[in-house]
Amino acid sequence: MSSIENTTPASPSSVFTLFSPKLLPATLMLGGGVTLYAVESYITATIAPSIVRDIGGLELFSWMTTLFVAAGVLGSITVATRPKGMGLRTVYVGAALTFGIGSLACAIAPIMPVLLAGRAIQGYGAGMLSGLAYAFIRFVYPEILWRKASTLYAAIWGVATVLGPTLGGLFAAGGAWREAFIILVPLTVIMALSARRLLPDVADDRVDTRTPLAQIGLLLAAVLFVSIAGTVDHGTYKVVLIAVSIILVATMVVIERKREVRLLPYGAVMLGNPISRLYLTIFTMMLVLTSDIYIPYFLQTLHGVTPLVSGYLVALVALGWTIAAFFSASFSGRQAAIAIISGCILETTATASLIPFLATNTPFDTVARFAPAVITMFLMGFGVGLGWAHLVTRIIGIARRTEQDKASAAISMTQSLGGAFGAALAGVIVNGAGLTYPGGISGGLSAAMWLYALMAIPGLIAIILSFTIKPASA
Repeated sequence: MSSIENTTPASPSSVFTLFSPKLLPATLMLGGGVTLYAVESYITATIAPSIVRDIGGLELFSWMTTLFVAAGVLGSITVATRPKGMGLRTVYVGAALTFGIGSLACAIAPIMPVLLAGRAIQGYGAGMLSGLAYAFIRFVYPEILWRKASTLYAAIWGVATVLGPTLGGLFAAGGAWREAFIILVPLTVIMALSARRLLPDVADDRVDTRTPLAQIGLLLAAVLFVSIAGTVDHGTYKVVLIAVSIILVATMVVIERKREVRLLPYGAVMLGNPISRLYLTIFTMMLVLTSDIYIPYFLQTLHGVTPLVSGYLVALVALGWTIAAFFSASFSGRQAAIAIISGCILETTATASLIPFLATNTPFDTVARFAPAVITMFLMGFGVGLGWAHLVTRIIGIARRTEQDKASAAISMTQSLGGAFGAALAGVIVNGAGLTYPGGISGGLSAAMWLYALMAIPGLIAIILSFTIKPASA
């Protein structure tokens, strides 16, 4: 197989080694795929109101995100379940073109159903691009750089939470929502044309390429139900949809354990297996982190912060993730294991600490009053970023060689599932706690208190799991 790993310095000192002349092309291709997925998620959320004002379809508003997320999960699965003999580079070309076709469909959509079809196609291509980034790590970089590559991808997601809404705001302000999609088309064509020259041609080392249709169907149905739960207002409907989603996931796990044809790498649904605990840690950390979606509302309603300032303040969660990812990038062995434990503890503690800082009616009119909340939000993201790359690296390192593609695709899939379930669960909690009824200040205070108290509980699970993760051998 072709690889560029031997052209890399034996002892790289920083993440910037990924941008050395011989690694730069592949880094740009893989990082660019993750960037498209991450940034596009936030851009569309920002320009969605402009889209509805222009072509209508308010009743279908939530499906712009729902279909993108569900199709993204299917796209990441495709990386592992592609036809036998199809190389990762070929999948990258197809993924880039698929994303471009979806973007073009969105740009020219005359009505909402056409735009939704475009969003589904977009999400499918984006999911493949995200999954490919992790799948290519072991071929593009030597093992000593795996943590740094994972750090870069984690940092991209952090930056996207700031960059996406900012770009979306610029397009929305000018009423140019179609341009927000059309500019992506030539970019994806360039990526597709460049893939064959800039990415290595690697052999397909999978042994079992049969498609686990039952597991895929159950998982996609679960993602759809939980994504819809995150958008409906009725509390009872939310609970029912989440309950159905959990049942579907549980059924998928039972089938995954019994069937010879698996969707996930061996041991991923067996809690006694180390790789299972790694995935579950990623899932719970993402679930807890998603509680930050209500921070802007609490800042505006309870503390008198303007919408613009609240948007930049919540971006501190992403900033914390990014800084922590770079801070811990050089850790290995026992240091990396400690980073995972510390990150889980920090995220959980910071989430619970938002209760005394956000669940109050104190105006944030001085630095002394809003500084504690700002620091806590930063630490919430910092905790995730501290151990994220090490969790990813451990998964790639311990998965069976013939199941590396499954393991890599499952990372992106687990991240999406954690976010989807987290958003839906947070919605159930705040609505049940009175966010909409009685609403106002009293409803906001109750919602903030219960949200961060209950969302910290999964963090305790992550902490327990983190202590079972053994350091990688040096």
